[in-house]
Amino acid sequence: MFTGIITDIGTITALTQAGDLRARIATGYDTSKIDMGASIASDGVCLTVVSLGTGWYEVQISAETVSKTNLATWAVGHRVNLERALRVGDELGGHIVSGHVDGVAEVVAVAEEGDSTRVRLRAPAALARFIAPKGSVALNGTSLTVNEVEGAEFGINFIPHTKSVTTWGDVKVGDRVNLEIDTLARYVARLAEAGAT
Repeated sequence: MFTGIITDIGTITALTQAGDLRARIATGYDTSKIDMGASIASDGVCLTVVSLGTGWYEVQISAETVSKTNLATWAVGHRVNLERALRVGDELGGHIVSGHVDGVAEVVAVAEEGDSTRVRLRAPAALARFIAPKGSVALNGTSLTVNEVEGAEFGINFIPHTKSVTTWGDVKVGDRVNLEIDTLARYVARLAEAGAT
């Protein structure tokens, strides 16, 4: 379980394909305090640590995970939003995020508004109904508030702080973004469907 508050930006330093995809990620985390088998959200995808060294860790990524996320676009040098798993007693600064990506959204517009950046994204049609104005979404692991929704498209505003502590300062049109909808939105929609039958 995660909160969507990014605590480090990692860098992909190696990718190998041998059965599953294996990625080495350089990090500012103290890796002596990371256990083998720990979960770290990497661009919003909950991945298991399978190897560790000073300043880096490795994860193994199944073909299923690659097919359902934007991880196929990872390349050496790619920067990645990172978050360690939530511990009992940690502050819940964002919203509850599972690290189980629901689909991939596409950035369709980027515009500067003062010091902030307004980003418009298109969600997969099957997920669009779960996205509501002033609701929460996790995009590449970042807990964000939705500004507006028009059909399958929705807008997010990135303040300077968010752009500086995540990879969102690099956003451009055409980027494919890991999308996790708010768990509460999923249950509300399911209850509404049940009530309608």
